[in-house]
Order: sequence, then C-alpha cells, then structure tokens
Amino acid sequence: MRTRGATGGVAPRRGRDRRARVLPPPPGRARFAGPAPSVAVAGGGIAGLAAATCLAERGVRVTLYERAGQLGGRLAGWPVELADGSRATMTRGFHAFFRQYYNLRGLLRRADPRLRMLTGLPDYPLRHSGGLYDSFARVPRTPPLSALGFVALSPSFGLRDLVRMNPVAALPLLDVRVPEVYERLDGLSARDFLTRIRFPEAARHLAFEVFSRSFFADPGELSAAELALMFHIYFLGSAEGLLFDVVREPFPRALWEPLGRYLTGLGVRTLTGTPVESVEPVADGGVRVTAAGASHHHDAAVLALDTDGLRRVVAGSPRLGDARWRAGVGRLRTAPPFLVSRLWLDRPVAPDRPGFLGTSGYDALDNVSVLERWEGEAARWAARHGGSVVELHAYALDPGADRGAGEDRLITQLHRIYPETREARIIDRCHEWRADCPLFPVGGFPARPAVRTPDPAVVLAGDLVRTELPVALMERAATTGFLAANTLLERWGVRGQTLWTVPARGRSGPLRLLAALGTRRPAAR
Repeated sequence: MRTRGATGGVAPRRGRDRRARVLPPPPGRARFAGPAPSVAVAGGGIAGLAAATCLAERGVRVTLYERAGQLGGRLAGWPVELADGSRATMTRGFHAFFRQYYNLRGLLRRADPRLRMLTGLPDYPLRHSGGLYDSFARVPRTPPLSALGFVALSPSFGLRDLVRMNPVAALPLLDVRVPEVYERLDGLSARDFLTRIRFPEAARHLAFEVFSRSFFADPGELSAAELALMFHIYFLGSAEGLLFDVVREPFPRALWEPLGRYLTGLGVRTLTGTPVESVEPVADGGVRVTAAGASHHHDAAVLALDTDGLRRVVAGSPRLGDARWRAGVGRLRTAPPFLVSRLWLDRPVAPDRPGFLGTSGYDALDNVSVLERWEGEAARWAARHGGSVVELHAYALDPGADRGAGEDRLITQLHRIYPETREARIIDRCHEWRADCPLFPVGGFPARPAVRTPDPAVVLAGDLVRTELPVALMERAATTGFLAANTLLERWGVRGQTLWTVPARGRSGPLRLLAALGTRRPAAR
C-alpha cells in the first residue's frame, strides 16, 4: 500500500522493523494557499533533491542549481562511447540501497511508488586474501540475533578469539545513541577502538574495516563514533538486516530522470551546469544567490553541496554566517581519493561469481562488482558480446600515488580473485579518480555544521551535515535534505515531511543496562 503525506507526496515508511522510529514534522498548514516564497537549492544530489521535493510539494517556488551537467551528485551518470562503438553509462561506482534507508527510499517512491527500479542482491559476501569468506545471507535480521548469528556463522571468529576479546571495551556498541556516541567515541579512531576490543584480526578486516572504508576513509583516520553508529544501524539497532538493493538500470535512467520529471511537474526550475558562487543575506530577510555570474533574489536557500563546494561558497560569501560558523566550515576535510575502474571484458566471469563482493587483503582493492548480474544495460552489453562488465573500487588512496600504476594493480588483484579474467581481453576500460567525499576525522564532530546556520534563511543539507539522528551515508543526505526543507517550512507555518529512522537507542533492555554499567568504568586499554 502506498503511504501518502498530507500534501500528496509519498512519505517514507518503515520496512519490516516494527520498532522503526517515526518523526512527525512541526504542525502547520498543508501547503501555501496564496503567494509562496522562493527558495534556491544549491546542489542536485540526494540532499538537494530531497529538499527540493519537500518544498515544491508544498507549493514553494524552487530553483535547483547544479554545477554538473546532470542530476545525481555523487550518484550521477554520463554517457561514454566504447571502443567497439557501443554506448554505455559510466558512474562513480556501486552504491547499496539498504532497507534501513527509509527516507531515501521515500524520496525515490515519488517517481516509482513500488520501487521497481531496485532489485535485491541475495548476499553480501566478504572475502579475505587469507582464504576466509563471510556471508550475510543466513545471518538473522532481528537484533541481537543478528550480531550473535554473524559471530556464530563467521569463520573469522574462533573460540580462542572470543576468549581474548575485551567485552568491557565493546560495551558502547550495545546502546548507541546520537549525539551521546560522539561524546564517548569521537576522540578515538575506528582502528584504535577495535584494537581496544581485541577483535580477531580477520574479523576486523572483514566485518568492520569494510564498513569504515564505506566512508572512503582509512580506519586510522575515521572517528570511532561513526563506526559504532554503523554497527547500530545495521546490526544491533535495526531488524532490516545487512542485505540490500541495487538499481536495475544505471542511475540516470533508474533514478534521476524520473525524479527530475516529477520535480518539473511540480514547477521546479532546474538549472544544470550552473554552479552557485555566493549566497549573501539581504535587508528584507532573503538572500541574493549568484550562480554562473548572474544574481537572483530568493526568500531562502538550501546549501546541499559537497565539502569543497560548501567551503567555496562560504569563502565567496563574506557576510554569510558568523565567524565561528565560517571557521567550522573552513575546517571541514575531504576524504582521500578513491578509484572506480570499470572493465568491459570479451568473455564472462564464472557463473557462480556474486554480483557484489567485498574484499580485504588484496592490495588497495575494496570490492568487485559484476554488473550484468543486476544492471540491465550491462546485461544487454554482456549478452551481445558474450562477455562481462566488471567494476573495481579502491578507497582511501594515497593522493600522490601514480594513477596508472594504481589502475594496473586493481586489475592484477581482479586476476587473483577471479582467475578466469586473466585470459579475457579488455574491450574498453574507464577509470574515475575522485576526492570529494566528506571525511569524519577523529574529534571532528563538534565542529561539523548542522542543518541550521546563523542565518535563518540559509540551511544546510548533505552527508557532511551533523544531525542528532541515527543515519549515515546516502540516508544522512536524504534525511538532512528533508530536515532542511522542514526547517524553512516551519518558519512559514507549513507542515513538512514525516521522517523515519532506525531506533534511537539500543533495542535490548539488558544490553542497555550492560552498556550503562560500562560507562561507569574506563575501558581497558
């Protein structure tokens, strides 16, 4: 059954987890009945699209500014012509749409209420170069059986390993709450936190460092609070489990073109290829937005930009915010570079290869995707050529590394993992090097900007934005986009978007009690 909000938009809804948390917006009228304010949304990624959708559904006049030539932000796609003359869509790589991503999925339901653009993968396998292999297909989804089941089924946990672990140091994982988890763990790196717990080395690589590298960061640089939050979202805080969905077609066709048409139907003016350069408060309480050399007056603005983009706009807007806020934005950091290599091969990989495989111990390689297992465009190409379309990811790379050598090393590791690819001819290849994901460093949470800024007419959105909700990655982007819209709508007396999240604290009373007892004594070092 479709779930509709008060204004007709499809609202986020819980999945199988009956304890998912509902967050109603502040009360107000359903939409503007008369003249509506004008809002500039800077950034056409998930956060900006969520904000634009929520505002436009309530009658706000929205102008969406996007620097790139297409929507989607870090999930954008663009056409490429291959050496064989065929055309394909290149993207910045694989993304998993977990079932806990209630608000992102609610956004996508605007264009496809039944989410037919998504399909589930049967497993989330992890493979270590030492021979260990983990799977989430048989792990129970309901906490605490999910965590216990993983330990029981995983070959990376032996009896001797369990005896050596430090249970006191692990107690913060039993009752993760935001922002308390940052108060407790933000001053510690993810790697040091796992060292304190004395997780078995293989389990650290397979079960935790794979997650920390989802933030495009080395575990030694990532805040342990973010790692603990991920553990809560996927293991002890949610009954949705760790299996996920993927798109049936490339991102533009599956997601952004349909959502773009939906926004056009709501009257949103979309300006791609139009970067915002500055946002300055004006005397009437609105803002002057300068984009691509032209200035426009708006009643408010949503800045849904990546780290460098936000720093650039704030630096170009000397009257925006106050000194403390501007300094906090200036201290934001970008995660190290990552590489996405896509290969079009003249022969197929073995039929038993999974659609997605997380890897550890294979030099810089973090995962391998066989795209024709789920993506229609890749499947059609593979069928025509009798081949495969394979994608390789490497996160947190050395900024000074030799790019050509790095690309060659990924292919070498592919040959180790899937030996049949050694004999395959690479018909074409695309390599994408990027360095625009936010870094959540040790001790960085207090300085991270929130949705509200010192200027009431300007709000922020994106996965870099601080929020006191248990969300991360794409879901943080969607959630803060809706929160930014709700903040503006509340000023105008209009009811915003209802949101859902995983439970805000640990689900088990006895485990919460254990965690509380652990806070009364220091964790062993």
